[in-house]
Amino acid sequence: MHRLSILSLVLLAACTRGPMPDAHVPPFASVPFEPFSRQAVVAIALREWRLFGQRVANPDAEAGRTIKPEREPGLWQRVGEYWWLGLDPGSKESAWTGKHDGQGAVFPPELDGDYAWSAAFVSYVMRIAGAGQRFPYSADHADYINAARRVSLGQTKAWLIAAEPVQDYAPRPGDLVCFGRGPARQLRYQDLPTPALFPSHCDIVVDTTVPGQIAVIGGNVEDSVTLNRVPVTQDGKLATPQGVVLDPRFPWMTVLRLLADEPGPVA
Repeated sequence: MHRLSILSLVLLAACTRGPMPDAHVPPFASVPFEPFSRQAVVAIALREWRLFGQRVANPDAEAGRTIKPEREPGLWQRVGEYWWLGLDPGSKESAWTGKHDGQGAVFPPELDGDYAWSAAFVSYVMRIAGAGQRFPYSADHADYINAARRVSLGQTKAWLIAAEPVQDYAPRPGDLVCFGRGPARQLRYQDLPTPALFPSHCDIVVDTTVPGQIAVIGGNVEDSVTLNRVPVTQDGKLATPQGVVLDPRFPWMTVLRLLADEPGPVA
């Protein structure tokens, strides 16, 4: 009887705790079978880029484009997997797809901004790479930008990302490069962490071997998983207004450095 009572209490505690954060995640990622690494992050991001047709960013072609890859057969389901696997169980967004809300209703293409999945893509890549409970999975980039800044301030050691100033740190493969969007466009490293969330975007660095530029991959860029080439200074740092080159689309806020051991560029 005593043993049954203990078992009942354990089961009750498990039920009241809610779903486990990795309940959706396969064992190879949740255990994980191999240590989290920069190489894994890069390889998974590249795999998803290939799945979406190896699209390279071309803002000039966006005006005339009518087809949204995120809504195409085979790809809207993949976006649904980003939501389902990237976010914790119970998140309202975890049932979304590239064209459906949580009840399975198709939302109009012009409302896709309400279902932006770029942060879900990053969360998915980190989750499948084996980050486990050391990454703050979220539907909003600002959550892990602020978390990484708290790590660099010494306020927490919970996460395997640390925010770095763009003028001091050259991104490496697997790192995240982040900028503010809209009203947050002028946010900078020294403004972090913020008391509230803000619109932003992060891409995953996948290659640093070409002088003067790095290659980054992001989700929900041109409604796809898209590669972009970003200018850097001679020493590999993101180009800023004080740098040699500046891409006006990217007023960089910070680099989120992975606290992983594998050094060096990955082609």
